Amino acid sequence: MFRFENIEFLYALGLVPVLIIVFLLSAAWRKRKLELLGNSGLVKKMTIGYSKYKDITKFSLLVLAIGLLAISLSNPQWGNKKEKVKAKASDVFIALDISRSMLAEDVRPSRMERAKKFAQNLVNHLKGERIGIILFAGNAYLQMPLTTDYSAAMLFLKSANPKLAPSQGTAISDAIDLAEKSFDEDNKHHKALVIITDGENHDQETITRAEEANENGLLIFGVGVGTEEGGLIPINTGRRNDYKRDNTGTPIKSKLNTKMLADLADAGDGAYFNLTDDTEAVVEAVRSRIDKIAKRELEARSFTNYASYFQYFLFPAILLILIEFFISYRRKLSMR
Repeated sequence: MFRFENIEFLYALGLVPVLIIVFLLSAAWRKRKLELLGNSGLVKKMTIGYSKYKDITKFSLLVLAIGLLAISLSNPQWGNKKEKVKAKASDVFIALDISRSMLAEDVRPSRMERAKKFAQNLVNHLKGERIGIILFAGNAYLQMPLTTDYSAAMLFLKSANPKLAPSQGTAISDAIDLAEKSFDEDNKHHKALVIITDGENHDQETITRAEEANENGLLIFGVGVGTEEGGLIPINTGRRNDYKRDNTGTPIKSKLNTKMLADLADAGDGAYFNLTDDTEAVVEAVRSRIDKIAKRELEARSFTNYASYFQYFLFPAILLILIEFFISYRRKLSMR
Protein backbone atom coordinates (compact mmCIF):
# COMPACT_ATOMS: atom_id res chain seq x y z
CA MET A 1 0.00 0.00 0.00
CA PHE A 2 1.35 3.40 -1.01
CA ARG A 3 0.89 6.50 1.14
CA PHE A 4 2.38 9.89 1.97
CA GLU A 5 3.30 10.13 5.65
CA ASN A 6 3.10 13.95 5.70
CA ILE A 7 0.68 14.61 2.85
CA GLU A 8 0.18 18.29 3.79
CA PHE A 9 3.62 19.12 2.31
CA LEU A 10 2.26 18.31 -1.15
CA TYR A 11 0.41 21.64 -1.03
CA ALA A 12 3.82 23.22 -1.71
CA LEU A 13 3.51 21.88 -5.27
CA GLY A 14 1.01 24.69 -5.77
CA LEU A 15 3.97 27.08 -5.72
CA VAL A 16 5.23 25.68 -9.04
CA PRO A 17 2.61 27.25 -11.35
CA VAL A 18 2.75 30.48 -9.32
CA LEU A 19 6.52 30.72 -9.79
CA ILE A 20 6.19 30.01 -13.51
CA ILE A 21 3.63 32.80 -13.91
CA VAL A 22 5.82 35.24 -11.94
CA PHE A 23 8.86 34.31 -14.07
CA LEU A 24 6.97 34.86 -17.34
CA LEU A 25 5.58 38.21 -16.17
CA SER A 26 9.03 39.27 -15.02
CA ALA A 27 10.55 38.33 -18.39
CA ALA A 28 7.88 40.30 -20.25
CA TRP A 29 8.42 43.33 -17.99
CA ARG A 30 12.22 43.16 -18.50
CA LYS A 31 11.77 42.95 -22.26
CA ARG A 32 9.58 46.08 -22.30
CA LYS A 33 12.09 48.01 -20.19
CA LEU A 34 14.95 47.06 -22.51
CA GLU A 35 12.94 48.21 -25.53
CA LEU A 36 12.59 51.62 -23.91
CA LEU A 37 16.37 52.02 -23.82
CA GLY A 38 16.58 52.49 -27.55
CA ASN A 39 17.56 50.62 -30.70
CA SER A 40 17.28 46.84 -30.21
CA GLY A 41 20.61 46.19 -31.95
CA LEU A 42 22.40 48.65 -29.70
CA VAL A 43 20.76 47.21 -26.58
CA LYS A 44 21.83 43.73 -27.67
CA LYS A 45 25.44 44.87 -27.94
CA MET A 46 25.24 46.50 -24.52
CA THR A 47 24.00 43.25 -22.93
CA ILE A 48 26.23 40.93 -24.93
CA GLY A 49 27.32 39.03 -21.81
CA TYR A 50 23.80 38.17 -20.70
CA SER A 51 22.26 34.80 -21.69
CA LYS A 52 18.49 34.52 -21.44
CA TYR A 53 18.78 30.76 -22.09
CA LYS A 54 20.87 30.33 -18.94
CA ASP A 55 18.26 32.37 -17.08
CA ILE A 56 15.57 29.92 -18.19
CA THR A 57 17.78 26.94 -17.36
CA LYS A 58 18.49 28.17 -13.83
CA PHE A 59 14.83 28.89 -13.19
CA SER A 60 13.76 25.47 -14.50
CA LEU A 61 16.27 23.69 -12.27
CA LEU A 62 15.09 25.65 -9.23
CA VAL A 63 11.40 24.94 -9.84
CA LEU A 64 12.08 21.25 -10.39
CA ALA A 65 14.10 21.16 -7.16
CA ILE A 66 11.20 22.75 -5.23
CA GLY A 67 8.82 20.11 -6.59
CA LEU A 68 11.17 17.29 -5.58
CA LEU A 69 11.67 18.80 -2.12
CA ALA A 70 7.90 18.98 -1.57
CA ILE A 71 7.54 15.30 -2.47
CA SER A 72 10.52 14.42 -0.28
CA LEU A 73 9.07 16.25 2.74
CA SER A 74 5.76 14.42 2.30
CA ASN A 75 7.78 11.19 2.70
CA PRO A 76 6.30 8.71 0.19
CA GLN A 77 6.06 5.26 1.77
CA TRP A 78 5.25 1.76 0.61
CA GLY A 79 3.87 -0.91 2.92
CA ASN A 80 6.18 -3.93 2.95
CA LYS A 81 4.70 -6.02 5.74
CA LYS A 82 1.07 -7.07 5.88
CA GLU A 83 -0.47 -8.92 8.79
CA LYS A 84 -3.89 -10.02 9.93
CA VAL A 85 -5.15 -7.82 12.74
CA LYS A 86 -8.29 -7.98 14.85
CA ALA A 87 -9.97 -4.95 16.30
CA LYS A 88 -13.29 -3.91 17.77
CA ALA A 89 -14.89 -0.89 16.18
CA SER A 90 -18.13 0.85 15.33
CA ASP A 91 -19.03 2.12 11.88
CA VAL A 92 -19.62 5.87 11.67
CA PHE A 93 -20.66 7.93 8.66
CA ILE A 94 -20.16 11.70 8.78
CA ALA A 95 -22.68 13.43 6.49
CA LEU A 96 -21.70 17.04 5.69
CA ASP A 97 -24.14 19.54 4.20
CA ILE A 98 -22.51 21.38 1.26
CA SER A 99 -25.55 23.39 0.13
CA ARG A 100 -25.05 27.10 -0.60
CA SER A 101 -26.84 28.11 2.61
CA MET A 102 -23.79 26.73 4.44
CA LEU A 103 -21.83 29.72 3.09
CA ALA A 104 -23.79 32.05 5.42
CA GLU A 105 -21.56 33.93 7.84
CA ASP A 106 -23.81 34.14 10.90
CA VAL A 107 -21.07 32.06 12.56
CA ARG A 108 -17.46 32.87 11.82
CA PRO A 109 -15.75 32.42 9.49
CA SER A 110 -18.78 30.70 7.87
CA ARG A 111 -21.09 27.78 8.52
CA MET A 112 -19.16 25.69 6.00
CA GLU A 113 -15.75 26.34 7.51
CA ARG A 114 -17.06 25.81 11.05
CA ALA A 115 -18.70 22.53 10.01
CA LYS A 116 -15.55 21.30 8.23
CA LYS A 117 -13.37 22.11 11.24
CA PHE A 118 -15.78 20.23 13.51
CA ALA A 119 -15.84 17.21 11.17
CA GLN A 120 -12.04 17.09 11.03
CA ASN A 121 -11.80 17.29 14.83
CA LEU A 122 -14.37 14.51 15.10
CA VAL A 123 -12.32 12.27 12.81
CA ASN A 124 -9.30 12.82 15.06
CA HIS A 125 -11.34 11.81 18.10
CA LEU A 126 -12.85 8.73 16.42
CA LYS A 127 -9.60 7.05 15.44
CA GLY A 128 -10.09 3.35 15.99
CA GLU A 129 -13.56 3.39 14.42
CA ARG A 130 -14.32 2.84 10.74
CA ILE A 131 -15.31 6.18 9.24
CA GLY A 132 -17.07 7.09 5.99
CA ILE A 133 -17.81 10.48 4.42
CA ILE A 134 -21.07 11.54 2.74
CA LEU A 135 -21.60 14.98 1.18
CA PHE A 136 -25.12 16.16 0.45
CA ALA A 137 -27.07 19.08 -0.94
CA GLY A 138 -29.86 18.42 -3.47
CA ASN A 139 -28.64 14.82 -3.51
CA ALA A 140 -26.27 12.74 -1.40
CA TYR A 141 -22.88 11.53 -2.60
CA LEU A 142 -20.64 8.83 -1.12
CA GLN A 143 -17.32 10.60 -0.90
CA MET A 144 -15.47 7.88 1.03
CA PRO A 145 -16.66 4.38 2.04
CA LEU A 146 -16.07 3.05 5.55
CA THR A 147 -12.35 2.85 6.22
CA THR A 148 -9.64 3.49 8.79
CA ASP A 149 -7.73 5.74 6.37
CA TYR A 150 -8.13 8.88 8.45
CA SER A 151 -5.76 10.93 6.29
CA ALA A 152 -8.03 10.39 3.29
CA ALA A 153 -11.04 11.41 5.39
CA MET A 154 -9.28 14.65 6.28
CA LEU A 155 -8.54 15.43 2.63
CA PHE A 156 -12.15 14.85 1.56
CA LEU A 157 -13.45 17.07 4.34
CA LYS A 158 -10.95 19.86 3.67
CA SER A 159 -11.91 19.99 -0.03
CA ALA A 160 -15.68 19.94 0.57
CA ASN A 161 -17.54 22.94 -0.88
CA PRO A 162 -20.88 23.74 -2.62
CA LYS A 163 -19.29 23.50 -6.09
CA LEU A 164 -19.11 19.70 -5.64
CA ALA A 165 -22.93 19.49 -5.66
CA PRO A 166 -24.59 19.81 -9.10
CA SER A 167 -28.00 20.40 -7.50
CA GLN A 168 -28.86 22.48 -4.45
CA GLY A 169 -31.11 21.77 -1.48
CA THR A 170 -30.75 19.93 1.81
CA ALA A 171 -31.70 16.31 1.07
CA ILE A 172 -31.09 14.83 4.51
CA SER A 173 -33.27 11.79 3.77
CA ASP A 174 -31.02 10.97 0.79
CA ALA A 175 -28.00 11.08 3.10
CA ILE A 176 -29.74 8.64 5.47
CA ASP A 177 -30.63 6.32 2.56
CA LEU A 178 -27.07 6.37 1.24
CA ALA A 179 -25.60 5.66 4.67
CA GLU A 180 -27.89 2.67 5.17
CA LYS A 181 -26.92 1.23 1.79
CA SER A 182 -23.21 1.75 2.54
CA PHE A 183 -23.10 -0.11 5.86
CA ASP A 184 -22.34 -3.83 5.82
CA GLU A 185 -25.56 -5.80 5.46
CA ASP A 186 -24.86 -7.86 8.59
CA ASN A 187 -24.23 -4.78 10.73
CA LYS A 188 -27.43 -4.15 12.70
CA HIS A 189 -26.29 -2.65 16.01
CA HIS A 190 -22.84 -1.09 15.62
CA LYS A 191 -23.40 1.93 13.39
CA ALA A 192 -24.02 5.66 13.64
CA LEU A 193 -24.64 8.61 11.34
CA VAL A 194 -23.55 12.15 12.27
CA ILE A 195 -25.39 14.75 10.16
CA ILE A 196 -23.82 18.24 10.12
CA THR A 197 -26.19 20.80 8.60
CA ASP A 198 -28.19 24.00 9.05
CA GLY A 199 -31.34 21.95 8.37
CA GLU A 200 -32.70 24.44 5.86
CA ASN A 201 -34.98 23.35 2.98
CA HIS A 202 -35.16 19.79 4.29
CA ASP A 203 -37.50 17.32 2.60
CA GLN A 204 -40.64 16.18 4.43
CA GLU A 205 -39.58 12.53 4.58
CA THR A 206 -36.57 13.22 6.82
CA ILE A 207 -38.12 12.37 10.20
CA THR A 208 -39.89 9.26 8.85
CA ARG A 209 -36.67 8.00 7.26
CA ALA A 210 -34.77 8.59 10.50
CA GLU A 211 -37.30 6.45 12.40
CA GLU A 212 -37.09 3.66 9.81
CA ALA A 213 -33.28 3.73 9.84
CA ASN A 214 -33.25 3.56 13.64
CA GLU A 215 -35.44 0.45 13.53
CA ASN A 216 -32.62 -1.10 11.47
CA GLY A 217 -30.08 -0.29 14.21
CA LEU A 218 -28.79 3.10 13.00
CA LEU A 219 -28.24 5.85 15.58
CA ILE A 220 -28.51 9.34 14.13
CA PHE A 221 -26.89 12.43 15.63
CA GLY A 222 -27.75 15.94 14.47
CA VAL A 223 -25.19 18.74 14.62
CA GLY A 224 -26.64 22.15 13.83
CA VAL A 225 -24.43 24.90 12.47
CA GLY A 226 -25.67 28.48 12.24
CA THR A 227 -27.97 30.69 14.30
CA GLU A 228 -31.73 30.94 14.56
CA GLU A 229 -31.40 34.66 13.75
CA GLY A 230 -29.82 33.57 10.48
CA GLY A 231 -27.48 35.20 7.99
CA LEU A 232 -27.29 36.24 4.34
CA ILE A 233 -25.87 33.84 1.75
CA PRO A 234 -22.91 35.39 -0.13
CA ILE A 235 -22.54 34.75 -3.85
CA ASN A 236 -20.07 35.86 -6.50
CA THR A 237 -21.76 37.38 -9.55
CA GLY A 238 -18.49 37.55 -11.50
CA ARG A 239 -18.14 41.31 -11.22
CA ARG A 240 -18.78 41.81 -7.52
CA ASN A 241 -19.77 40.04 -4.34
CA ASP A 242 -23.46 40.03 -3.55
CA TYR A 243 -26.06 38.02 -1.62
CA LYS A 244 -28.58 35.46 -2.79
CA ARG A 245 -31.93 37.18 -3.46
CA ASP A 246 -35.54 36.15 -4.01
CA ASN A 247 -37.71 37.05 -7.02
CA THR A 248 -38.34 40.53 -5.63
CA GLY A 249 -34.64 41.25 -5.25
CA THR A 250 -34.69 41.02 -1.45
CA PRO A 251 -31.66 39.27 0.09
CA ILE A 252 -32.57 35.82 1.45
CA LYS A 253 -31.78 35.12 5.09
CA SER A 254 -30.94 31.52 5.94
CA LYS A 255 -31.79 30.33 9.48
CA LEU A 256 -30.77 27.30 11.51
CA ASN A 257 -33.71 24.87 11.77
CA THR A 258 -33.14 23.78 15.37
CA LYS A 259 -36.52 22.09 15.86
CA MET A 260 -36.20 19.88 12.79
CA LEU A 261 -32.69 18.76 13.76
CA ALA A 262 -33.75 18.02 17.32
CA ASP A 263 -36.71 15.99 16.00
CA LEU A 264 -34.36 14.21 13.59
CA ALA A 265 -31.98 13.19 16.38
CA ASP A 266 -34.91 12.11 18.56
CA ALA A 267 -36.32 9.95 15.74
CA GLY A 268 -32.88 8.41 15.26
CA ASP A 269 -32.51 7.71 19.00
CA GLY A 270 -29.36 9.84 19.03
CA ALA A 271 -28.81 13.38 20.26
CA TYR A 272 -28.83 16.93 18.92
CA PHE A 273 -25.90 19.29 19.40
CA ASN A 274 -25.63 22.97 18.52
CA LEU A 275 -22.26 23.83 17.03
CA THR A 276 -21.54 26.97 19.04
CA ASP A 277 -18.17 28.57 19.71
CA ASP A 278 -17.21 25.65 21.98
CA THR A 279 -16.52 23.22 19.14
CA GLU A 280 -14.32 20.97 21.27
CA ALA A 281 -17.12 20.39 23.78
CA VAL A 282 -19.46 19.24 21.01
CA VAL A 283 -16.79 16.94 19.57
CA GLU A 284 -16.24 15.38 22.97
CA ALA A 285 -19.99 14.95 23.54
CA VAL A 286 -20.49 13.23 20.17
CA ARG A 287 -17.46 11.00 20.71
CA SER A 288 -18.69 10.05 24.17
CA ARG A 289 -22.07 8.96 22.80
CA ILE A 290 -20.51 6.99 19.95
CA ASP A 291 -18.15 5.25 22.41
CA LYS A 292 -21.21 3.74 24.08
CA ILE A 293 -22.26 2.00 20.85
CA ALA A 294 -21.53 -1.73 20.97
CA LYS A 295 -18.38 -2.62 19.06
CA ARG A 296 -18.01 -5.57 16.77
CA GLU A 297 -14.87 -7.54 16.07
CA LEU A 298 -13.33 -7.02 12.67
CA GLU A 299 -10.51 -8.93 11.03
CA ALA A 300 -8.51 -7.36 8.28
CA ARG A 301 -5.14 -7.53 6.63
CA SER A 302 -3.25 -4.38 7.46
CA PHE A 303 0.17 -3.00 6.70
CA THR A 304 2.17 -2.76 9.92
CA ASN A 305 5.50 -1.60 8.48
CA TYR A 306 6.26 1.03 5.85
CA ALA A 307 9.49 1.76 4.00
CA SER A 308 10.29 5.42 3.30
CA TYR A 309 11.51 6.66 -0.08
CA PHE A 310 12.00 10.39 0.57
CA GLN A 311 15.72 10.10 -0.18
CA TYR A 312 15.03 9.31 -3.86
CA PHE A 313 13.60 12.82 -4.19
CA LEU A 314 15.78 14.67 -1.67
CA PHE A 315 19.18 13.88 -3.22
CA PRO A 316 18.19 14.87 -6.79
CA ALA A 317 16.70 18.09 -5.39
CA ILE A 318 19.96 18.95 -3.61
CA LEU A 319 21.93 18.12 -6.77
CA LEU A 320 19.71 20.39 -8.89
CA ILE A 321 20.13 23.26 -6.41
CA LEU A 322 23.93 22.87 -6.54
CA ILE A 323 23.93 22.81 -10.35
CA GLU A 324 21.71 25.91 -10.43
CA PHE A 325 24.07 27.70 -8.03
CA PHE A 326 27.16 27.14 -10.18
CA ILE A 327 25.56 28.09 -13.49
CA SER A 328 26.39 31.70 -14.34
CA TYR A 329 23.88 34.09 -15.90
CA ARG A 330 26.62 35.21 -18.29
CA ARG A 331 27.31 33.43 -21.54
CA LYS A 332 30.74 32.54 -22.81
CA LEU A 333 32.12 35.01 -25.30
CA SER A 334 34.04 33.65 -28.26
CA MET A 335 37.68 34.84 -28.53
CA ARG A 336 38.78 36.23 -31.86
